[in-house]
Amino acid sequence: MNRQATDEQTGQQVLECRSCGSSSVHQFLELGNSPVANRLIPLGADVSSEQKFPLGLMFCDECTLVQLPFELPADALFDENYPYFTSFAQTLVDHAATHARNLIQQRGLNSASLVVEVASNDGYLLRNFAEQGIPVLGIDPSSGPAAAAEQVGVPTLVEFFGEDLATKLVAQGKRADVILANNVMAHVPELNDFVKGMATLLSDDGVITVENPYVGDLIEKAAFDTVYHEHYCYFSCSAVDQLFQRNGLFLNHVEYFPNIHGGSCRWYGSKKPGRSAEAQRYLDDEASKGMDAFSYYSEFGVRVNSNLQKLREMLQTLKQGGASIAAYGAAAKGCTLLNSAGIGLELIDFVVDKNVHKQGHLLPGAHLPIVGTEQLLAKQPEYLLLLAWNFAEEIAKQEHEYLSLGGKFIVPVPEPKFL
Repeated sequence: MNRQATDEQTGQQVLECRSCGSSSVHQFLELGNSPVANRLIPLGADVSSEQKFPLGLMFCDECTLVQLPFELPADALFDENYPYFTSFAQTLVDHAATHARNLIQQRGLNSASLVVEVASNDGYLLRNFAEQGIPVLGIDPSSGPAAAAEQVGVPTLVEFFGEDLATKLVAQGKRADVILANNVMAHVPELNDFVKGMATLLSDDGVITVENPYVGDLIEKAAFDTVYHEHYCYFSCSAVDQLFQRNGLFLNHVEYFPNIHGGSCRWYGSKKPGRSAEAQRYLDDEASKGMDAFSYYSEFGVRVNSNLQKLREMLQTLKQGGASIAAYGAAAKGCTLLNSAGIGLELIDFVVDKNVHKQGHLLPGAHLPIVGTEQLLAKQPEYLLLLAWNFAEEIAKQEHEYLSLGGKFIVPVPEPKFL
């Protein structure tokens, strides 16, 4: 794939589609320069040298893939300091447990099976199989989450996944009956190598499930804050279908989860054809909406800029009226939201997060201090901007006491409003 070096030593402009290699790509969203969303800054550190990189989206005319027009190398994003631990999000833990139970039953998994997860994080998903005596193998490039996975009984290779690693595992006699790839395919710059690796490692009768936020929701809900440097790509069913075909797999089924990351799809792939009516319905629906053409995406940037202006004006009005404002969730999407809107300490006092690995740091770009959720009751800010708005229901349950004392939630997406 053609990439053009820029003045940034660690990044490069992308001139061709990451999936099909076409040069017919067109940018439709520009969010300016933004820091790496999960590169948290220790309290007291010098922030003057913080790097920022171009952030936006482009569309491929040939294979319909939505993707970043600028990329940072994966090893600059996912290292031993990577702070995301899935087990702190109960909604995702429950979602994973349900998926595991269904696969065990549907596929008849037992002690003779092998379940592999790519980007297995802290073992939140594979532990459900391991606890039932089903052999598992996690693969994750970040040593911190991988160590947490080992502690809950999930053996984990600290490596990036691709065709080379898959070939080595096959040479060791490993073939996967199930390969899981939750919220990882979007994080991969070399898409074909990644998918070819899954096809190599998969048994002839095995199944792959790939789960990622759905690009249709990104556009229709104006969920621009899911755009950050770790997410190289944003998938439609059409784009996944073509990517699978290119690498010897068939897209056979699609499931949709409206409450996971603001709307996510789970795509089922295998080496044998067998497309379900549901999968075909999604492909047909995308074609009827025009999601396979640039015109579907062309006005997205205008809508995003309008929403950013509305949010900033809302917060300015509250602040000018003497209100205190905090934020919930030191999430990557929060970094994109705040930096794109130009919101910082002049409007928001601090951000709370349950993840102890994030506490004691500053949020990139906005430089808000990250503290524990107990500070909500200790300081009782009048308003709470939900940066992790995709977990609004879970947060409302957890922070019911804050709400009962008069606290108010602000949801920024798809349009800023009081909840």
